[in-house]
Amino acid sequence: MEKLRVGIIGAGRISDLHALEYLANPRAEIVAVADMVAENAQTRGRAWGVPAHAIFTNYHDLLALPEVDLVEILLPHHLHYQAVLDAAQAGKHVSVQKPMALSVEQADAMIAATQRAGVMFKVFENFIFYPPVQRAKALVDAGEIGEPLSIRIKSNAATSPNAWQVPLAAQIWRFDPAQNGGGPLVFDDGHHKFALAWHFMGQAEAVHAWIGATEVFPGAILDSPSIISWKFANGGVGALEVVYSPELVLDTQHYAQDDRIEITGAKGVIWVTRGHGKMLDAPPVVLYRDRQTRTFSDMPVGWEHSFINSTRHMIDAYFAGAAPSLTGEQGREVLRFALAAQESARLGQAVTLAKG
Repeated sequence: MEKLRVGIIGAGRISDLHALEYLANPRAEIVAVADMVAENAQTRGRAWGVPAHAIFTNYHDLLALPEVDLVEILLPHHLHYQAVLDAAQAGKHVSVQKPMALSVEQADAMIAATQRAGVMFKVFENFIFYPPVQRAKALVDAGEIGEPLSIRIKSNAATSPNAWQVPLAAQIWRFDPAQNGGGPLVFDDGHHKFALAWHFMGQAEAVHAWIGATEVFPGAILDSPSIISWKFANGGVGALEVVYSPELVLDTQHYAQDDRIEITGAKGVIWVTRGHGKMLDAPPVVLYRDRQTRTFSDMPVGWEHSFINSTRHMIDAYFAGAAPSLTGEQGREVLRFALAAQESARLGQAVTLAKG
C-alpha cells in the first residue's frame, strides 16, 4: 500500500495531537522528526517509531531526506514563512500550523512558492473539523435555521488541575508580538475563532476590536479581556468575546480553556456548547426552531478529534489529488481577518477588509 511519508518539524507539546492520525492511519507514517531541542526530537521520535538516523535538530537535514513526502511545520509563528519556502524548494508537500504567517505579504510569498513547486499547501486549522462544529455546519447547510444572520463566539481561558503542562520556554514566545504576531488569545487562538466565523458565514467586510491587557506573570501580557465585532458583506454580524478568568476551574485534558458558539438564523438558533474543554453539563450541540429544542450528543467531543479529522481530511485529499482545507488561499483570508482585528485595536476604529 502506498503511504504518505511525513516529516514533523517542531516536536513541542502540540505535536502529540498532530501525530495521532498519522500513527493510526494505514495510509500514512511518520518517517522523520526535527526539533532544535534535541530532547524533544529524541523523545517524540522514539515514541513515533522514527529511526534514529531520521531524528534531527536542524530541519534542513530532514528536508534533504528523499523519503519525506510531506512536512508538518509546527514552529513558532515567525518561523513559518522561511520554513514553508525551504520545504517548497525541497519539493515537499506542506502542512503549516495556523496562523500561516505574520503578514499578508508573507502569506502571498508562501502561496506563490508552493504553487511554483507544484506541492500541496495546507494551513492546519482544526476547529472547523471539531465534531460538534461539523454537526452544526451540517445543520446550517441543511437549512435548519434558515439564512444565518449572526455568529457569537465566547472564548474563556481559565485554570484546570488536568491541563497540559507546557514548559515555560514554550510559552514565552507567545507573549512576544514579534514572534507571535499578536497576543496569545486574540491572534493565536483567535485564528480558530475567525476561521469559525469564516466557515459559517464567509469573510468579514469590516472589523472593530478592543483588545485588553492582563499581566499573568512578570513581563507576560495576556490580550484579555477583549471583544471583536464584525460585519459580513451580506449584512450579517458577528462577535468574539475573549476573557481570562484566573479563578475559574474547568475540566480539560488540554489547554485550560473552553469555547461556546451561537449561530442565529432567520428561523432558528444553534449552540455549540464546548471546545477545548468542558464547562457546561449540556449536550455539545443544541438546535432551537419552531418552538422546539433538539439536542445532539452522538459524536466524539474530545478536542483531539478536531486534529484527527483535519489530518485525515488532508491524507484523503493527498491521495485523491484534491485541495486540502484550509488551502493557502483560505488561510490567507483568515489571516487577513485576524490582522484586521489587530489593526483596529491599534487605530481605535473599525477597519475595512478590501477584497483580495
